[in-house]
Amino acid sequence: MLPLRKNIAEMAGYVPGFQPEDEAGWIKLNTNENPYPPSPKVAEAIAAELANGGENLRKYPDAASRQARQDAAELYCVDPSWVIMANGSDELLNNLIRAFVGEGEEIAYVHPSYSYYATLAEIQGAKVRTFGLTEDFRIADFPEQYAGKLFFLTSPNAPLGFIFDNAYIEELAQRCAGVLVVDEAYVDFSDQTAMTLIKKYENIVVTRTFSKSYALAGMRLGLAVARPEVIAALDKIRDHYHLDRLALVAASAALKDQEYLELTVAKVRNVRDCFARELCKLGYQVIPSHGNYVFTSPPDGNGKRVYDALFDRKILVRYFSDPLLKHGLRISIGTREEMKSILTAMTEIG
Repeated sequence: MLPLRKNIAEMAGYVPGFQPEDEAGWIKLNTNENPYPPSPKVAEAIAAELANGGENLRKYPDAASRQARQDAAELYCVDPSWVIMANGSDELLNNLIRAFVGEGEEIAYVHPSYSYYATLAEIQGAKVRTFGLTEDFRIADFPEQYAGKLFFLTSPNAPLGFIFDNAYIEELAQRCAGVLVVDEAYVDFSDQTAMTLIKKYENIVVTRTFSKSYALAGMRLGLAVARPEVIAALDKIRDHYHLDRLALVAASAALKDQEYLELTVAKVRNVRDCFARELCKLGYQVIPSHGNYVFTSPPDGNGKRVYDALFDRKILVRYFSDPLLKHGLRISIGTREEMKSILTAMTEIG
C-alpha cells in the first residue's frame, strides 16, 4: 500500500469540460473558449522567439517574467512589484491557498461558483465553507466578520454570469479578516473591475486569466495584482521557471494589443446579448451575463434533457448535476454562425 496522504487518497479530482477527440466534428460551447483567435501580434512574437532555428529555446526563460510584469503594470497603472505572472490563474489560486492557509484552517467561496477552489483546498488539507446566494445575487448569511483565511469571490460568477458591483466588494473586503480574492477570469466581458480597489484595501487580490478574453487558453497564462508583500510571498513559492519563453512573449504581445482585445470582446458581447434575447423568445430563462457564456433554463426546468439532445446533435454545452444548477445549462458564446446553429437545434428540441 503506497503511503499517500489520507486527504489525497480520499479526494475526488476536478473534472474539466468534455473534450471530444474529433473536435472538428462538433460545435464546442462547453469550456468558455474564445471563438476568435488571439491578436496577430501574439503569433508574430512567438515566431520571432522561434527564429534562427529556435536558438532561444535552448536557454531558460526569465524566471521573474520581468517584461510581462512590466507590461501588465503599465496596463493596470501599478508598479511591477504589484504584479505576478502565472501558469494560468489556477496556479495563482493554488499558491494563494499555500501561502495563506495552513492545514486545518478555513477557506470559503460562494456556491455555485468555481468548484476547483474545493479541490485546491483539499490538497492543502484546508477546511472549506460555502455560502449560498440570495435571489438578488448577494451572499446569503455572510457574517459581519468572516474569520477564515481566504474568501474566493468569482466575479463575474461562473457559471451563472452575474457580477458583484464594487460597492458590495468593498463591503466584503471590510468584513473579511483574511484575504478577499476576486477571481476576475471573465471580467473583460463586463464593464466593471475590482482592480480599482487593490490600493484601497490591503486584503484584496485580483486574479486574471489570458484564456478567455485574450484567446490564449492553449498557452496557460494568468496574473494577479495585489500589494507587494502578497506578490513577494507568491514569488517565493511558485515554480522557479513556471512560464516558458513562448508564453512570456505571448503574454506581452497580448497585453500590448488592447485595441484587438476590445474589438473581439465587443463581438463576443454582441453575440451573447443577441443569443440571450433569442433564448427568451423560445421561453428559456436567462440570467443576464457579464461573461462569455450564458446560464439558461428551459421552460420545463430539465437541463439534462436539453443537454442530451444537443449532445446527440454534436453540440457541446456544459451541464452540472449539482442540485442548484441541474435545471439549466451553461452555454459558451461562439461565433454568430455557431449560435444560430444551436438556436435552431434548441427550437427543434423544444
